[in-house]
Amino acid sequence: MQNSLLNEIKKLSVSERILLVEEIWDGIVDADNDALSLSEAQCNELERRIETYQDQPDVGRCWHEIQEEYRRGGR
Repeated sequence: MQNSLLNEIKKLSVSERILLVEEIWDGIVDADNDALSLSEAQCNELERRIETYQDQPDVGRCWHEIQEEYRRGGR
């Protein structure tokens, strides 16, 4: 990417940059929706994980617990 373009983007406020990212993302989705589709293997893996969770809902940890452990340095 051109340095001049990056420099101009850096001059934008945070809220303006967020809006720019949203516009870019929407353009990507509109241009190639298939690029964001899951493969059959990914769909199968998600189904497997859902079934595992439904069979054993008490096994595993929630995202907040994992984040907290990471923040404490316990990776």
